[in-house]
Amino acid sequence: MDRIKAQKGVYAAVATPINERMQPDHDRLTAHCRWLLDNGCDGLVPLGTTGEATSLGLAAKTDLVTALKTSGLPMERMIIGTGSTSIEDTTYLSETALDAGAAGLLILPPFYYSDPGDDGLFDFFSEVAMRLATRGPQIYLYHIPHLTGVSITVNLTRRLRETFPGIFVGIKDSSGDFSRILTFLKAIPGFATFSGSEIFAMQNLIAGGWGCISATTNITAPAVACRIRNNSSDAKALDQTILALRQRLTQDGTISRPKAYLALLKSDDNWRRTLPPNRDCADTDLSLKELFDSLQPIADLSRLYGPAIA
Repeated sequence: MDRIKAQKGVYAAVATPINERMQPDHDRLTAHCRWLLDNGCDGLVPLGTTGEATSLGLAAKTDLVTALKTSGLPMERMIIGTGSTSIEDTTYLSETALDAGAAGLLILPPFYYSDPGDDGLFDFFSEVAMRLATRGPQIYLYHIPHLTGVSITVNLTRRLRETFPGIFVGIKDSSGDFSRILTFLKAIPGFATFSGSEIFAMQNLIAGGWGCISATTNITAPAVACRIRNNSSDAKALDQTILALRQRLTQDGTISRPKAYLALLKSDDNWRRTLPPNRDCADTDLSLKELFDSLQPIADLSRLYGPAIA
């Protein structure tokens, strides 16, 4: 079994605040990362889908990782998204993340060409692994087929693990199909499977998985952490709340609406800004209080979010 650095629990696929120059706002980002860690997150995943990583250039992503490192944030609690369609760029950003002390790397499959099948994907991931081998990386495969058009299979994963022991340690599965996570857990015992949605977090942990890495835990982290750590009498109500929040926050994607609610949570409209081709949330009538009130009679969230929803 792999000695996995990343702990189990609730992770946020961290949203990236964008400044007026269309570059990551490092100060707002580090402040948000601290808020997440202080409010239920066991770990963070910057530069994922919700972090708009595929819309950022390599220089901007490198600077972002460096900013996280110099901020004093606990890098050992971070898995950093470093994947791209380029082996060279993936390797370079992965080296930067490892230099910063990240616990792991989340790597997308190459997604531009028609699905190359297991052999083509094996060649891509193998080349990255060989270039990083002396660094002892822990790589998490990123399965998000509705965006990439590429499937990461159990057979491919086994082959990578057999060829590179201790390097390919886990997966983030954003297929939305929990049975797929169970298949990985059964086929590869001890494999660090993360669900891409918090609605499966508790089931995944019970089954032996690692929890969730979710876009919407940018906002729902306090509720999800409460559910996971306190198996109390209001567990059912919390489950209903988390599901309802997730559905509301993702009704038009996992970037613009969550960022709009972050703007409300932080009383900072700068959080609404997204990078093209994504667009800022068009709904100007959002209200955190109305959102939470609309979920009644479900769990009382005032004790978790306090003045933000008063």
